[in-house]
Amino acid sequence: MEIDDLIKKAHENATKHGFWNFYDNLADEYEETKQALKSQFLMLIVGEVSEAMEGLRKSDTDNFKEELADIVIRTCDLAGGLDIDLEAEIIKKMEKNKNRPYKHGKQF
Repeated sequence: MEIDDLIKKAHENATKHGFWNFYDNLADEYEETKQALKSQFLMLIVGEVSEAMEGLRKSDTDNFKEELADIVIRTCDLAGGLDIDLEAEIIKKMEKNKNRPYKHGKQF
């Protein structure tokens, strides 16, 4: 499956399950509220990262892998909802990372 397909399917499913009802129905003049909702979507991704860490802490490899999938699904949903070409952004960032110093100049 291509990245664009993942984004489309993840966003369609999240929309179908009501995650975007409020955001999609806000008029453009409510930009501050839309920004707050974007923050909420980001925190859903953070929640999945936390769940993945718990899978590691408990040596639950299956849960860890499932939570990694959830991180990607939530990220694709957000990109779809905000009409972000995630594939293009990934390619740009990978090119940028090629020229960064070892460990990005940090110890870890």
